[in-house]
Amino acid sequence: MDEHTRDPTVEAPAGEPTGWDAAAGRWEHATLRRATAHGVRLFNDGAFHESHDCFEIEWYNYGRGSAESKFCHGMVQVAAGAYKHVDFENDDGMRSLFETALQYLQGIPRDYYGVDVLAVRTALTNALADPTHIDGWRIPLDGERPTARAVDYEYADALEE
Repeated sequence: MDEHTRDPTVEAPAGEPTGWDAAAGRWEHATLRRATAHGVRLFNDGAFHESHDCFEIEWYNYGRGSAESKFCHGMVQVAAGAYKHVDFENDDGMRSLFETALQYLQGIPRDYYGVDVLAVRTALTNALADPTHIDGWRIPLDGERPTARAVDYEYADALEE
């Protein structure tokens, strides 16, 4: 485990998703879990640019081709695609980004760092046929579909500093 991805303050999940080491009582990469939780809640609040930034900052922590890198890169594409659809009504741009996201998310475990990746892949696939499928869609995290709180926006704002 890389030292720069550890953080003992990151809370335990509901359940035992991929990334949680139950025997050790910690996340394999706690900073990835923190960024994922913030990124999902921001996405679910419609803050796609901020969500993108949460996943992008973690993407740089992992080597090319690793599951962590693929997951983060895929989620960057998900946020960017939603941003294209919602803010710019650019469904061709959304489709292109979602197709790339699906490639990156292929082979990622279903419950990865608390994200229901199968639900994400299903939503993206459905949106390729009908972009309105993602209107109001929220990403599942730990079996819920949480929205952002002030702490999530503060996290994203700190990334820009």
